[in-house]
Amino acid sequence: MSLESQRIRLIMELRSHGVTDTAVLSAVERVPREIFVPDSFKEHAYENTALPIGMGQTISQPSVVAFMTQALEITDRMKVLEVGTGSGYQAAILSKLARRVYTIERHRGLLREAERRFGELKLRNVVTKLGDGSKGWPEQAPFDRILVTAAATEIPPALIEQLAVGGILVAPVGKQRGDQNLVRLRRTETGTEQETLWAVRFVPLVSAPAEEKPRNGPSRAAS
Repeated sequence: MSLESQRIRLIMELRSHGVTDTAVLSAVERVPREIFVPDSFKEHAYENTALPIGMGQTISQPSVVAFMTQALEITDRMKVLEVGTGSGYQAAILSKLARRVYTIERHRGLLREAERRFGELKLRNVVTKLGDGSKGWPEQAPFDRILVTAAATEIPPALIEQLAVGGILVAPVGKQRGDQNLVRLRRTETGTEQETLWAVRFVPLVSAPAEEKPRNGPSRAAS
């Protein structure tokens, strides 16, 4: 079966699983997942499964990416922060929906590969940073939407502080081994409102970069 046929089959599967946002489905259809997975896994790129990308990290299964993106309720006027760039696949999906995406990764090697892919896809509205995602990106705050792609026992306070009033944050919360709960938090004029969506399993959110201190200089946009 060709990659195009596999992509169409995946979109149909996502629909059957309850992904109803047509903009999200269109974004998944338009982003070639095969360039975000290692060569040895390309034949599995459009299976609804997580795949290893190195350094103990994975690219999430497409249904999780689609559901998390749908939960954010993004419009094309919004500024989005992603914590945990990984392969870059989730950021690429977000780039099709948001005005600008800021994405932070603690592994230099993964970030460089993601930047290369953003360049290959000519994603001009993705800005990257090597650093500690739990601290967010205060220089660019506030954000209309924040998506965390690694699990913590609680949502880092810095991320809540950087969420605009009326904004939405989606993150896996719970023990860092085993299942966690995907949580959607809305910031209001008087505080926050939180709801639990469903069970997920993500790698741990680790404070501090893996290989060097966060850059303090200007960040670069993918080109």
